[in-house]
Amino acid sequence: MAETSGQGPHAEEIKEIWKLFRETDKKFKETDKKSRETEEKFQETDRRFKEMERILSEKFKETQALVNSLTGKWGRFVEGLVAPGAIRMFRERGVNIEQTYQRAEAWKDGEKMEIDVLCVNDDDILAIEVKSTLSVDDVNEHIERLSHFKRFFPQYEDKHILGAVAGIIFHGGSDRYAYKQGLFVVGQTGETVHILNDDQFEPKSW
Repeated sequence: MAETSGQGPHAEEIKEIWKLFRETDKKFKETDKKSRETEEKFQETDRRFKEMERILSEKFKETQALVNSLTGKWGRFVEGLVAPGAIRMFRERGVNIEQTYQRAEAWKDGEKMEIDVLCVNDDDILAIEVKSTLSVDDVNEHIERLSHFKRFFPQYEDKHILGAVAGIIFHGGSDRYAYKQGLFVVGQTGETVHILNDDQFEPKSW
């Protein structure tokens, strides 16, 4: 009888342990289920973010293409103002332009140079960079272009190379900066374009 009574509590402990195991297993399964649901939600959120990123990237590219297109059209519009008036404007400043060319291009050693408006006479070459909005960086790029001009256009090697920039909007004081670098500055006044440099201006020759 003593042996039988000694096994009772032991059996109850085993039942209790199994009960705890079952409850723990149930909780693990519930937790695992919630983890899978959470992971699925994370994956769905990640998928949506990637889709939004793709859509935004496409929209940005479309917007950038539109801006580039409009910028190009504005640039050509300004060229259309500058080129016809170049002879008049620069003759008034003592540079007797005889010929003008738009989009003059030259290639050398696999590199390309393009001059928006090229003006020519017997002694001088005037290279004009045209922008709808002119920045200081644009001015510096044109100065660099002028320093290599004769390498790309050797037929003008014996001429004085003058530079000019033209724009509708001058960003960051680019007009004053260009003036100080010895460039003519052409801007819009009403429906026409004019040289903005004062009478004390002395152009630099490259």
